Amino acid sequence: MYRSPSPLPEKTRAAIAESLNERLADGLDLHSQIKVAHWNIKGPQFASLHPLFETFAVSLATHNDSIAERAVTLGGRAYGTSRHVGKASHLPEYPQETTRDMEHVKLLAERIEIYLDGLRKSRALFIENGDSDSEGLTTDIITEFEKHAWFLRASLEG
Repeated sequence: MYRSPSPLPEKTRAAIAESLNERLADGLDLHSQIKVAHWNIKGPQFASLHPLFETFAVSLATHNDSIAERAVTLGGRAYGTSRHVGKASHLPEYPQETTRDMEHVKLLAERIEIYLDGLRKSRALFIENGDSDSEGLTTDIITEFEKHAWFLRASLEG
């Protein structure tokens, strides 16, 4: 661990940085999967979903950066190469042959919900260890991506 401006004990910072790296791997994987959906979507809902998926991806890229920077601020490292992400992500592989609009909606909703489960698990660790800054970071992401998951799930109902 590197020196950190955080008053948290080093052992606590190490555990939090590890959890942040788990969320980073999931977030980077989710970002790439959203982009695959964005690039390959076809169907009647193309005009509305294509830009929506891009909005999700841009937002997630910003959150991924914040998660990585938080891990480094705590004295850890940020791990995010594609090879590392491929090994560490908790998300299932994206079926890249998918083209139909509503199939992409279903697949992304499922993956966002897995991502949210990981964020909630990490947030519980942050709360338990008194890291209100990491807690706030994850709460903001959870709030935004719950809304995205709701939008996708609502699009599937009918």
